[in-house]
Amino acid sequence: MDSGRVQATQEDFMKAQSQRQLRAGELVRRAVSDIIREGRVHDPHVNTAAVTITEARVSPDLRHATVYVDLLAGGDRQAAADALNHGAGFIQRELGRQIELKFTPKLRFAVDDRIDDVREVDALLDRPTVKRDLKDEDED
Repeated sequence: MDSGRVQATQEDFMKAQSQRQLRAGELVRRAVSDIIREGRVHDPHVNTAAVTITEARVSPDLRHATVYVDLLAGGDRQAAADALNHGAGFIQRELGRQIELKFTPKLRFAVDDRIDDVREVDALLDRPTVKRDLKDEDED
């Protein structure tokens, strides 16, 4: 797969989604979560970790979905995403049995990095100089 093509797809997913895409994405997110939670994916990177499906973004034609994953207890998130990508065909077949869409979307799993952004902001706010500046603003 050409990395330029993957980047274009990610940029397309970042655009505002229609209500139809949001509903389909939520259906996909819940169904994939159920498939993983029920232990139907037989991979140690998935079964031994508390994998969370944080979001599923569906393309405008509903034929592709990027499913974002995170691990609750920490660990190798990329290994879990890779394992899920390896089993994407199986998960897609299971998904087709659970949801009612005209097409079952082709799945791609990616690590959800948004929690890293939150941690970075928290670390910035915990700096003594920032706390001092925030405290000075509160006194005004």
